[in-house]
Amino acid sequence: MKLAKLSLVAIVVAGLASSSFAADTLADAFKNGKVTGELRAWYFDRDTGDQNTNTLAKGNADIFSTGVMLGYVTDSLYGLSLGTTFQSNYAPFADSNAKNLYGTDMYGSGAVLSEAYVTYTIGKTTAKVGRQFIASPLVASSGSRMFKEAFQAAVLINTDLPNTTLVAGYSDKFQGRTSDYDRSVAGADSEMPSFKKEAVFYGTGTTAGSNVFGFDGAYTAAAINKSITNLTLTGQYLFVNAVEFTDGGDANVFYAEGNYVLPLSNAKVLFDATYRGSRTSNATFDSFHVEGDMYQGRVGFKELAGFNASFAYSTVSSDQSVLLGAGNGPTTYTAPLIKGAEVTSGANTDAYKVEVGYDFSKVGVTGLKVLGQYAKINQDRPTVTGTVLNGATADTESTYLEAQVSYDLPSIKGLTLSLEYEDGKVETASTKNTSDMRFRANYKF
Repeated sequence: MKLAKLSLVAIVVAGLASSSFAADTLADAFKNGKVTGELRAWYFDRDTGDQNTNTLAKGNADIFSTGVMLGYVTDSLYGLSLGTTFQSNYAPFADSNAKNLYGTDMYGSGAVLSEAYVTYTIGKTTAKVGRQFIASPLVASSGSRMFKEAFQAAVLINTDLPNTTLVAGYSDKFQGRTSDYDRSVAGADSEMPSFKKEAVFYGTGTTAGSNVFGFDGAYTAAAINKSITNLTLTGQYLFVNAVEFTDGGDANVFYAEGNYVLPLSNAKVLFDATYRGSRTSNATFDSFHVEGDMYQGRVGFKELAGFNASFAYSTVSSDQSVLLGAGNGPTTYTAPLIKGAEVTSGANTDAYKVEVGYDFSKVGVTGLKVLGQYAKINQDRPTVTGTVLNGATADTESTYLEAQVSYDLPSIKGLTLSLEYEDGKVETASTKNTSDMRFRANYKF
């Protein structure tokens, strides 16, 4: 799916909406609850450009997966409500190559209770405690695989201040995409994921074998302000305590963004700017070289006779990579549609992306949309000695061509078909060609 900007506002709306229609009794709260669901049939085909020798996460293979996402939320009783979400996945035809290639992100049959939470709303404050999906710039559950990532967390949201949303949160466990998301078991043996005291630290790459580290609690605070017409300002801070392999070191991650929309008579012009940064707390953690800064800018337009387009640029510090956050959900302006943001956040990286889209409803084909992207990413080899997480082993120039077609069938409400394709070229001393195709059929009810 298209990498959309993750917004804390969605959490606010979901939380505060629970108090709109309050039940009178506990029985009514359950009887008036809402059931939602999604049936999924997905087919992925990937060629990493590496020789296929049954090596984990390398080679060429395809996989067909089916799954169900089933959610239930009670009505509100005295400001309290309960919510649950089950996810399942089954890949009946996966061969040994597919199990190895997709063991860290797609191959994991079974079911998991990803959400089990309590929300309490009083006035303009909502607390949500338990297993839950989270969408924010620094803490984000990726939903691009069959099992959507989740956090065991407590989140507090307040909207008392005019045009301002304040958020605070704490998390101590994380659920990945499969049981082998941390590469702790052989890909062929991967199963459904479970909640662990470790998380994906997106932006650290696989220089050390995995981008998953244990931790002892993570805290975050964020604010969104819309006091100025057409301007949205967002800031977030993430503190991760006692990161594994760092002798008890802590991670500090920062995010600031400004989005300005200039309305015209026949379109909207968009101006976006973002800063991302990360800092570490002791000599061991410092030796991983993830104390980088990332600056991004983007200009574009939308709603111009069905067209939208943008140009984005990002740059990262010399010899220091940037932690993008917890979970695979954080993104960047220059992230390729399928390859994702991590290839843009490494030390010594400059990236560019051009994107063009069209909505065919403007010519009478309701529900049909197309998108195209061209991304170019240049990353130089670090000049420092030692480990540079997400660093390049040699000067690298990568290009990605992306295409997406999605169709919401008007004749079958809730059914969406989408097809994505990526053609990649990674050039160092030699050239490696990669490709990735994803077809999804989703039916929501």
